Amino acid sequence: MASDKQPVTPEELQAALAHSRHESEELRAELEETNRGVLALYAELDSQADQLREATELKSRFLAYMSHEFRTPINSIRSITRLLLDRVDGPLTPEQEKQVSFIQQNATEFAEMVDDLLDLAKVEAGRVEISPAWFEMVDLFSALRGMFKPVLTNPDVHLVFEEPHDVPTLYTDDRKLSQILRNFISNALKFTPRGEVRVAARFEGDERVTFSVSDSGIGIAPEFHQSIFEDFSQVQSPLQKRLRGTGLGLSLSRKLAQLLGGSVTLHSEPGKGSTFSVTIPVRMEGAPPP
Repeated sequence: MASDKQPVTPEELQAALAHSRHESEELRAELEETNRGVLALYAELDSQADQLREATELKSRFLAYMSHEFRTPINSIRSITRLLLDRVDGPLTPEQEKQVSFIQQNATEFAEMVDDLLDLAKVEAGRVEISPAWFEMVDLFSALRGMFKPVLTNPDVHLVFEEPHDVPTLYTDDRKLSQILRNFISNALKFTPRGEVRVAARFEGDERVTFSVSDSGIGIAPEFHQSIFEDFSQVQSPLQKRLRGTGLGLSLSRKLAQLLGGSVTLHSEPGKGSTFSVTIPVRMEGAPPP
């Protein structure tokens, strides 16, 4: 059966080639324009990244400088109030003792704020050194128990440290881990008018261990669970209005946990208390034999 298809003439072939060449040139022009746009976008992103790094560095320098400058007057106030409360220069009336104690309490809170700011500046500037070492969990809990004993002034709140079971010897920075747990415990005590604050450790079985601080306090609404770990974030509550703070403690805890190779989590309901947890590797990379 003969084909009905007519052969392509040289003129038609030339026209088709010319059309293809024209389309190729248009496509090449579009690609070149797209490449120029991508290069311009990369240049803009690099510029913005440089500006962001510069702004972060300036903020870190400012925070570090101001933190150091604040330390001298704060320490002077704390030293003077301590001398007055020790009756070095003579007795105080009950009202004077009350006022001096108020000054001492505020100076202590101010010192804690300054420490938080300085730690934030160090973390953001990448100047926090991690010094891992082998240590036992019971030693860390014992140190924390002794640290908080003097500040347990509310007889309606009990601080309980559970004996850790099946938790192996850890190789991490115990000072950074202690700082995270101190922040968790301080917050728990601050927002627990009555009941207990319980500190525990649990071996996860996948070479990780979880430390938790649970309280029977006021709890935190779900909408604050993410933002509470951001810088300068504070939960709006009746207690929050009369208890001051920088809102940096939990943010620092999350960043320190990340430096240790771990993470932080929160489980809480209003009126049912909260549980803050930090999970870290049992052994940081490069751990020598114990």
